[in-house]
Amino acid sequence: MKRRIILILVITAMLIAIVVKLAYNKSKIAEKKSPPKIGDIRIPVTTSAVRSEIMLERLVKTGTLAPLRASRVLSASGGQLQSVMFSLGDHVKKGQLLAIVDSRLLALDLQKAETNVVKLERDLNNYRELLEGKAATLEKVEGMQQSYNDALNLVQQIRKQIADASIKAPDDGVIASRPVEQGVFIAAGTEVASIVNMSSLKVQVNLTEDEVYKVAKGQKIAITTDVYPERIISGVVTFISPQANEAFNYQVEVTAPNDKSMLLRAGTFVNADFSKKTGRKVLLVSREALIESTSNAAVYVVINGKAILRKISVGKNYGEELEVLGGLEDREEVVTAGQVNLKDSALIKVTNKE
Repeated sequence: MKRRIILILVITAMLIAIVVKLAYNKSKIAEKKSPPKIGDIRIPVTTSAVRSEIMLERLVKTGTLAPLRASRVLSASGGQLQSVMFSLGDHVKKGQLLAIVDSRLLALDLQKAETNVVKLERDLNNYRELLEGKAATLEKVEGMQQSYNDALNLVQQIRKQIADASIKAPDDGVIASRPVEQGVFIAAGTEVASIVNMSSLKVQVNLTEDEVYKVAKGQKIAITTDVYPERIISGVVTFISPQANEAFNYQVEVTAPNDKSMLLRAGTFVNADFSKKTGRKVLLVSREALIESTSNAAVYVVINGKAILRKISVGKNYGEELEVLGGLEDREEVVTAGQVNLKDSALIKVTNKE
């Protein structure tokens, strides 16, 4: 009997243990299946601050370098090119003798003309004396005076032709072309050489109608080149075309000194930076913060650990940023990454700030 009671007690204890174990397992399974508390989840996001800035009106244009002056050296007289005293690439000064046209026949003509002037002057003086003694008429003296004046004019013309036979440089610069050779016969007006003056740089750029009104004569410009990428050349706007060309562009010229240590050549492409501060202070927000289009703009603003959805209005586009016209304040934090997982007033965890 006693043994039976003990067996019943053991079996009862085992059943109780099994029931307790099953109940414990059931509670654990139910706990795992139960959804987590929504309020405890914090969605990771990155943010950036809204900022105010004095805006820089960006305007960078590609242009080409042109010589400060380009001169064609023309022969004023015709004849055989007796001497050429320059080569391609020579540096020449204004007034420097470059070439001589054979003027030996002109020298003979000058000698004859000067002899004739001396003879006519003597005859004119004789007739004046005769006129005083009433041995000659006034008409004869006036005729002699006209002949003498014509002879003087002829002498001056021949002397000028002889002077023109000496071809001189009209400007400082470098000889860029030499289309003739010594000994050839040239006519008056023939180009003997061309001279390029690169003592200063002249940058020529084309601006649109919208751009040209942002530029002013005398404005300082930063010039850069791929040839000398580490150097910035300071230039000044010296010309703005008053009329558009056929492409509705306005030509603008910028002048700058040509540093001998990094001499630039005509035809080189350069970048002319016309950017300047507008004096207008604007509020900027990262374009990445927008969750709608610019016409229906909205962002998530970080307030007390929550992402608060807020409608905003935006203005001009400044690259990776947009002008804020309303809806945000300076230095407010906005979400720039992770918005896809957000709802209004969602709890967030800022992982890093941009």
